[in-house]
Amino acid sequence: MSDPGPSPSPEQSAEAGTLAARLALKQRAGGIVVPVVTVLFAFLMSGIIIAATQHSVRTALVVFKEIFQGAGLNWVFHPTTSLLDISAYNLSQTLLQTTPLILTGLAVAFAFRCGMFNIGGNGQYLVGLIVANWLGVDLAGLNPFLHILLCISAGTLAASAYAGIAGILKATVGAHEVISTIMLNWIAYWTASWLIGAGGPLQVSNNPTNPVSNQVSSGARLPDFWGVQGFQGLHVGLFVALAAVVVFWALLNRTTLGYEVRAVGFNPDAAAYGGISVKKNYFRAMAISGAFAGLAGTLDMLGGAQNYQIGQLDIPFIQVGFIGIAVALLGRNTAIGTLLGAVLFGALSYGSFHGLGSSAVIDPTLANNLTYIIQGLIVLFIGADVLILYVWNSRKKLRRPPGKTARRAEAAAS
Repeated sequence: MSDPGPSPSPEQSAEAGTLAARLALKQRAGGIVVPVVTVLFAFLMSGIIIAATQHSVRTALVVFKEIFQGAGLNWVFHPTTSLLDISAYNLSQTLLQTTPLILTGLAVAFAFRCGMFNIGGNGQYLVGLIVANWLGVDLAGLNPFLHILLCISAGTLAASAYAGIAGILKATVGAHEVISTIMLNWIAYWTASWLIGAGGPLQVSNNPTNPVSNQVSSGARLPDFWGVQGFQGLHVGLFVALAAVVVFWALLNRTTLGYEVRAVGFNPDAAAYGGISVKKNYFRAMAISGAFAGLAGTLDMLGGAQNYQIGQLDIPFIQVGFIGIAVALLGRNTAIGTLLGAVLFGALSYGSFHGLGSSAVIDPTLANNLTYIIQGLIVLFIGADVLILYVWNSRKKLRRPPGKTARRAEAAAS
């Protein structure tokens, strides 16, 4: 009996599949080049914007240098373990903002690999954050290790179940996940507003007029490994986020679940023909995506915020999930790419505000919004390769002689 050989990958099986699958295959040829060029072009365009506000090219270079230093990236060239050094402190704060972005980026990337667009990272993040706060307050006195583990597990599972609602709706009634996850975002937001609002179940007990939650107990606080405990040091949640990157890669590339998720993402019809349950994988992909975003919320609550007030986190609720979309797009929905994208956006978020906050190099209004300009340009340009490939593919079809097209169709049928 002859050896049938190794089974084809989902990518290979999708070559004759959907347009999205063919575009994804062509995008893979760009490798790391397209994201790097995208970032460089975004910085170039932002430099032109700075120059257009009656500044010189040299001023634009000074601005980028101050963002670099404000993010603490100059610490790499002069490392020190003392947070008294401003570069060390800035780097620790940049990594604090990078941690949730890694996870919300993974939340978008995992769903995307199944052919779905998870816009609900904000709501899933908030569900994990609120559950962690609730258990972190009410279970005071529990063994610290068990307390932290319980808060993280419960918050992650709650967010997973919450995201799974969108997967169930898509699998059963065909509701588009973009619409359902946006709606779920606002359900989570207003539920949280009620929980911590005046008289709410989670609202701070010693000041009934202050719409903020109670602080989690000290036993539920994630330990800091860099800096002074409790004084905005860098907590161990960073290592949890890095472990999540490894889990993301292993799930997609080393498990049957990952194979099925990728197969559905590239061609759901072909996957169904091959015996893969498309509906089940829609639910599983959304649930796993929600787990990543919920984990981000639990780490922010136990590691940094300790209590919650709408809009008062380092990266506000209304932004963290949407920045995760940009992170995943820049990272091309891969594990290492998402990690690097999160570092870039974390550096931009902290470096622009703190590197340019007290600077007189450019107008303060422009300085405060420069990070959003750069982020927007990156998102705009990262989709340009998809558009170019689509236009190029359409041009070739238009130029192909009708007889040649018919002959190719007959050859494919035979």
